[in-house]
Amino acid sequence: MAQEYANKQPQGFKNKVENVAIVGAGGQCGKFIVEALLKNGKHTITAITRPESTNKIADGVHVKKVDYNDPASLTAALKGQDALIITMNVLAPPDQQTKLVDAAAAAGVPWIIPNEFGGDGTNEQGGKDVFLGPPKKAVRDHIEELGASAWLGIACGFWYEYSLGGGPYRYGFDLKNKTVKMFDEGATPIDTSTWPQTGRQVANLLALKALPEDEHDTSPCLAQYRNRFVFAASFTVTQQEMFASVLRVTGGRKEDWTVTHVPVKEVYQEGVKMLQSGNRKGFVQLLYSRLFFPDGYGNHGSLVGLDNEKLGLPKEDLDEFTKEAIRLAESGYFDGELA
Repeated sequence: MAQEYANKQPQGFKNKVENVAIVGAGGQCGKFIVEALLKNGKHTITAITRPESTNKIADGVHVKKVDYNDPASLTAALKGQDALIITMNVLAPPDQQTKLVDAAAAAGVPWIIPNEFGGDGTNEQGGKDVFLGPPKKAVRDHIEELGASAWLGIACGFWYEYSLGGGPYRYGFDLKNKTVKMFDEGATPIDTSTWPQTGRQVANLLALKALPEDEHDTSPCLAQYRNRFVFAASFTVTQQEMFASVLRVTGGRKEDWTVTHVPVKEVYQEGVKMLQSGNRKGFVQLLYSRLFFPDGYGNHGSLVGLDNEKLGLPKEDLDEFTKEAIRLAESGYFDGELA
């Protein structure tokens, strides 16, 4: 597709995203995206929800209730929107996102951020290994085939405070019982983002102009990310560095912890077998352990670089969010989680 320029567009063309619809506005990540969008103050935000939803939506956000079994309902809710952000649990019905994409195309929504929060979607082998790559690619391909919208993928790594505090099946830490499972030597770096930083990644991306002003304009714009991933992270960190942060913020000693070392590929294979036997915790185990393979799958910054500077993302303090992970774990936030 030939590069377009704002100064070549018809009169009345707006070179920005004004109206933003979001699915999952009150969810784990969605509420941080909404918070960042509101703070930027550049958009009119609409939350797309089910009639029975009980999630609290932030003040200043419009709400439209939809019936996912009624395409006309979805299309009407998305009319006039410049961007659609989809955030949902990986266990959500697989056709739910497709229905939203179809409705966005019918409504003429130019930009879609699909449910792509996490790893590097361009890494086909990694995606196959965690079973999420092919279905996510199918959604991206569907958007392109419909031809009405472009997708913007958010490769932010996994969420730090959630993954550190959420138990041993994730980053290997059981904060309550002071145990840590180090994958290999615990020295493999991965990219990981906090919830607030993920919110800023999305909000600052959508705050960019849509097109370059002219052929001399090289400043960041959405067109540069058309049907591509945006790579960003809060931290590039190893398990050993996470552990050092935990000890710093708690004032603890390494001797008070039970530390084991396990071959990461064995942990991954064990997760696959668990899932095949019907144990859904196996999915969490294989998903996370695959990040720590030495092929760089979990460290996209080392392979393709990060867009933090282009998006104007601030540097964050690791210990601050380690404290938050500990607070979440101690508060019972993760009780009842899958793993």
